Amino acid sequence: MAKKKITAVIKLQCPAGKATPAPPVGPALGPHGVSAPQFVQQFNDRTKAMEAGLVIPCVITVYSDKTFTFILKTPPASVLIKKACNLQKGSDNATKNKVATISKEKLEEIAKLKMPDINANDIEAAKKIIAGTARSMGVEVER
Repeated sequence: MAKKKITAVIKLQCPAGKATPAPPVGPALGPHGVSAPQFVQQFNDRTKAMEAGLVIPCVITVYSDKTFTFILKTPPASVLIKKACNLQKGSDNATKNKVATISKEKLEEIAKLKMPDINANDIEAAKKIIAGTARSMGVEVER
């Protein structure tokens, strides 16, 4: 079997199980000749087991014959931190306004979940990266 020629790589973030062909999905896929409803159906089928509405990044590879494959990534750290702290959004001024506190256990839980997609050699380095994200959102990290 000959290798297919890759024509585009598209990165999108869609809510798990609730993606629609409306923007941003349709306009991102349309210029490359990919069927947005077909992608949406496959994406929703693969993410229906995840928590509904949780933002899931995916990388879509489009081939010259207009077929595609996609890889699901772990949710962004900021989304996981907001979920862990029951927040709607982060602080408007992270240095002055602290909106919540996250425990070491929850930090480690998020770091373990993000390990496949994070640029860290071990869990301690991953925890530092997640803690930095939390601080930039105005969430204090428990000592």
